[in-house]
Formats: sequence, structure tokens, C-alpha cells
Amino acid sequence: MEEIRPLVSPPPDRGPAAPPLVWYAAYGSNMHADRLACYLRGGRPPEGERDYPGCRDTRPPERSVPVRLPGLLYFALESRTWGGGMAFYDPRRRGTAPARAYLLTAGQFSDIAAQEMGGVAGTDLDLATVLRTGRDPQGPGRYQTLVCPGTLDGVPVLSFTAPWTLAEAELNAPRARYLRNLAAGLADAHGWSPRRTAAYLSTRPGAAGHWTADALLAALAGRTGG
Repeated sequence: MEEIRPLVSPPPDRGPAAPPLVWYAAYGSNMHADRLACYLRGGRPPEGERDYPGCRDTRPPERSVPVRLPGLLYFALESRTWGGGMAFYDPRRRGTAPARAYLLTAGQFSDIAAQEMGGVAGTDLDLATVLRTGRDPQGPGRYQTLVCPGTLDGVPVLSFTAPWTLAEAELNAPRARYLRNLAAGLADAHGWSPRRTAAYLSTRPGAAGHWTADALLAALAGRTGG
């Protein structure tokens, strides 16, 4: 497990000769590498209902490592790809959220963020504020708030979430097909078993009260649809 060092100052300049790199910390379905590939190369994920145009730079990540983000995972709103609630995380809540960090160019991260919002790749995000302060609400949309919880190996760790807090969120239970992508990512990155994954996801706000651990375990095994 890689340790994220708290952000205490802007990360060092990597120099003009190399493209700027960032760690993209995925805490939802993008923990599954095959799912992330649809954002990088373009395409439609299995069981999904939406096509993605892909990034300007379609190369795979240089590395991926398991990490834990400070904060709490929850499910809210309605996914245009999967139906049902989708994953967000509140970095201001106590706890940790297992995630997978991918080493990408800043341009790739910008293009992934644009596609998450239903937009088109092609414009680099201004990362100055989030790298300086750790948080930058760049708009009111569901994934338009950038967060930087710290660094790995001197490279900033970035993600995006909603501008609201968990207490303000419109919680909504996730569908089984969405949770199967999260489970695949947790297995690949963290080595979690289906039972451990079901126990974790069934207790997250939005899923709790709708999914029991046993029902979710059956869904992960494909014994229920949705």
C-alpha cells in the first residue's frame, strides 16, 4: 500500500523537458483498469449505456498503485452510464476510502475529468489552485471539484468529487452492474475478496439500507442483475 504524504506546499517543478505527471486517484468504477481504458482510448464499458470519446493521449498509465484516500465514500444522484447512485467521496469526513492511483499526464487527467462531466476532451485544467490549497471547486457539477490530498514520490495526487458535503448529498443506491466494476477494481488494486468488498460497499451511505452484505455478494457473483 502506497502512502500519500499530506499536501504542505506546491509539488516540485518537474522541469520543462518532461510532461507534467500526476497521480489520478480513482475511488469509484475507474478503479477497474478496463473501465479506465474507455476514458483513455474511447469506447463503451461492459454493461454501460454510454460511449466515451477518449483522451487526446491514449497511452496507458505509466503505473498504478493501491492507495487510501482520507475521507468517506458514498453514493448519490443518478448515473448516466449505469443508472442508480454513483460514487463520490467527501474528503472532509473522518475515515479512509480505498482507491487506485494511476500515473498519468496532466492532460490525460484533464480529459478524464471532462468526460466524467459529459464533455469533450481537449482543454487542460488549471491545476494551480488545487495544487496550492488542496481543493478547487471549478464549477457546480457533480465531478467539478478538484481535490489534492497529498503527494506520492513527490508527484501530486489528484481526484475529483462533488462540491457538496455528504450531509448535503442526494443519496441514491447504486446498481449491481456499477458495483461489479468497483469490486473488480478493489480486487485488482487491493486484492480484496468479494466478501470483503460486499461488507465494505454495503455500509457506504447511499448503499446502506438498500444493499445487505449477502445481497451484494450475490450481485457481485452475477446471481442478480441490475
